[in-house]
Amino acid sequence: MVKKVAIVLLSTIIGNSLYAGNYDTNTKGFLGLEVGAATVDGDRSDGLKHNGKAVEYGLRLGAQNEEWRATFALDYFNSGSDDQKMQKGYGMVDYFFTGSDSTVRPFVGANVGYAHYESTLVDANGLLYGGQAGVVVGVSANIDLDLSYRYSLMQVNAVNNTGSIVFGFNYVY
Repeated sequence: MVKKVAIVLLSTIIGNSLYAGNYDTNTKGFLGLEVGAATVDGDRSDGLKHNGKAVEYGLRLGAQNEEWRATFALDYFNSGSDDQKMQKGYGMVDYFFTGSDSTVRPFVGANVGYAHYESTLVDANGLLYGGQAGVVVGVSANIDLDLSYRYSLMQVNAVNNTGSIVFGFNYVY
């Protein structure tokens, strides 16, 4: 069931971003990269909770207008020294507090998706949901830089939560 919801969410966001100009002349699509400092509070093989820290990186695709942004992101986390790996795919919706004519645009938003967590003798999948807040800086008409904090809970016993300070680079088309 969760995989079906994730596929529908992914299809909707990709479709909206690819055909964003057909809906509203002020709506633009974007492609981007993101990298962040992430923590994952999860289980290890010894049964203890562990807060793994590592760099997470990913790809993003979405659409935005003056007030809203919809994004689909795929992220990968690998804390080799702490024996934790996580792959996340999720959709995000953000609300901008200022219009697109502003160079600096603060936002708040929500995210929902699906994650796969691995550690020694632990292999878990589950629903991921949470929120984010940050700021988008328009460098040029086609380049946005994004700095945000993203926090998510996971609906599986092996992982409590994940948090990331994320830097994003978006090409707006």
